[in-house]
Amino acid sequence: MRQFLLYLMMATAVLSTAGCGFHTRGNTKIPKEMKTMILNSGDPYGPLARAVRQQLRLSGIKLVEDSPTQRVNVPTLRLEGENNHRDTASVFLDGSRAEYQLVMSLSGQILIPGKGIFPLHTTVYRAYFDNSGNPLAADSEQDMISQEMRERASEQLVRQLLAVHAAEQQINGTAPAVHPALGQPEVITSTSEQSRHAGVALGN
Repeated sequence: MRQFLLYLMMATAVLSTAGCGFHTRGNTKIPKEMKTMILNSGDPYGPLARAVRQQLRLSGIKLVEDSPTQRVNVPTLRLEGENNHRDTASVFLDGSRAEYQLVMSLSGQILIPGKGIFPLHTTVYRAYFDNSGNPLAADSEQDMISQEMRERASEQLVRQLLAVHAAEQQINGTAPAVHPALGQPEVITSTSEQSRHAGVALGN
């Protein structure tokens, strides 16, 4: 029951920080128990691990090597991976695809010694104009967009790490309650959004 309440409070804290324009870079007071952390990933040198590692360091979190001794003293962030897919967002009048919605989801767990394992999950969206007429340019642009989405998702994942601590304090009665605020998954817009306002609509 306590862990369920912690999940609920953590979700509220995440939505509150998202709704008020919260940013982790340089202006977040990192809780003491989060200042040192282990980062575990099946691909420690891959783009996801690099993006998360950068966001943790920008937030003032020191990363240490994994070891049995460290594991019982500091939190461990385990990255489970990313999932990518795309959906048709709009079509031209002739039925050909005009715009995609790219979706990237990151998942992981934070293990806090003596307190438990807490799941983490975040999703970001991006509108992308179809450029199939120039495959090389399209591939290059998609790589850049994917990296941008990965960085945004990594920022959100770090927010959730901090929200775990805030929610736990609320459960223990050591911090003021966080009032719910409206929050939405991260949506990264682009100039392709203009196509919607130019009469390009799904099903027309």
